[in-house]
Amino acid sequence: MTHKSPYTQSAINWLDQLVAFDTTSRYSNLELIHHVQDYLKSLNIESRLTFNSDQTKANLWATIGPDSPGGVVLSGHTDVVPVDGQDWSSDPFKMEERGGRLFGRGTADMKGFVACAIAFAETLSKRDVKTPIHFAFSHDEEVGCVGVKSLITDMSENLPTPAAVIVGEPTSMRIVGGNKGGRGWRTDIRGVGGHSSLPEKGANAILAANKIINELVKIADELKQSADPNNGFDPYYSTLDLGIISGGTARNIIPEHCTLSFGFRVTPFDDPDVIEKRLLDFIAREVEPDLKTISDVAGVTVNQLMDVPALLPDETSPAETLLRHLTGLNESARVSYGTEAGHFQKAGVPGVIFGPGSIEQAHLPDEYIDVSQMDECCQFLEKLSDWAENT
Repeated sequence: MTHKSPYTQSAINWLDQLVAFDTTSRYSNLELIHHVQDYLKSLNIESRLTFNSDQTKANLWATIGPDSPGGVVLSGHTDVVPVDGQDWSSDPFKMEERGGRLFGRGTADMKGFVACAIAFAETLSKRDVKTPIHFAFSHDEEVGCVGVKSLITDMSENLPTPAAVIVGEPTSMRIVGGNKGGRGWRTDIRGVGGHSSLPEKGANAILAANKIINELVKIADELKQSADPNNGFDPYYSTLDLGIISGGTARNIIPEHCTLSFGFRVTPFDDPDVIEKRLLDFIAREVEPDLKTISDVAGVTVNQLMDVPALLPDETSPAETLLRHLTGLNESARVSYGTEAGHFQKAGVPGVIFGPGSIEQAHLPDEYIDVSQMDECCQFLEKLSDWAENT
């Protein structure tokens, strides 16, 4: 197959190597990170690592070009979702090319972009790059954009501030300028058990959970009513995720415990802090008092599980301006899934989401990326490299 970019085959070779590392979020990604770090070191490109609390996972940051403010971050996560229970036609951790498509876990989401970036490291290291290009490869994105937080903290405290970030999630090489955020909670309700024939002597944890659910639905309805249908998101409003409820032991026993796991996918125009405060105030006012009239040990505990900030669209930002200049694209879309771009934006680095492959293939069995998408990404990175050398 003929490629338009001379770097595409190198990117495909790198993708083959990256897929072979099983970096499912429950496992370590250190072998992959050290493999990439060793390669960069062989090119005299220094990198720095930031770790999770038990040192089993790491983020990698590397800079090609001057150690100065500005430049562009190429950001990608190295972890992938599980393959458990999925029916694959081939080994998910052995990349296979069939019919112009590259199959394997993480090919689209999002080792394809990471592979393209690495494929440019050698030529960038040999060019007189005047504007720095940064690599930011993170861990634990798939479990709530957790890992990138320490990378961004290190960047903010110890490194010159970049001008823009390109988060290479699969967008079919279309510019995405905004994404929804997400915040999730686990709520544990402790009631008082007893025989169901004497309900007034117990505190029913499931009924208390029902009050919370009704309030969540009410909040979700109000968010939908207040949203702008023309804001570019699909759906255009913040939505409720209510994924898990468990409680009770038998029909004729007052349930002592009930647990809810839920969250909201929030547009950049709604404030998750406001949603959380309203929920906590409701629980304190309408749920806990009834439980505690039966027993002081009864009550509700709310723990935040996830917090992914939304990416607020800004068509005039340095990130979007650069992408439009290099690609000739004049429109940017908005998506409902979360990315790491909002974390960068909160740290003062404007971002766009732009990468090879389709989000429709992500997380599925027989995940794949089209070779043509890898080629298109490499063509873009050629333009970015020329820009970095001449700007």
